[in-house]
Amino acid sequence: MTWPLGLAIYFTIWWVSLFAVLPFGVRSQHEEGEYDQGTDPGAPVKAHLLYKMLATTVLSGLIFAGFYWYAFM
Repeated sequence: MTWPLGLAIYFTIWWVSLFAVLPFGVRSQHEEGEYDQGTDPGAPVKAHLLYKMLATTVLSGLIFAGFYWYAFM
């Protein structure tokens, strides 16, 4: 596998994993009982995006390593 192909596969796995990880731990304003005027009640109070990006990177690395092992070993 060439490195551009590997990078493209990792990037695709990263984005799919991000969408899988995003909903974990999210509490809406409605659930918390805190409303900011002019916002939707379903808007998240704290999204923790940095933590989720780190978790996505680790998860994607594991998935990519498994894919690489299965396809090229």
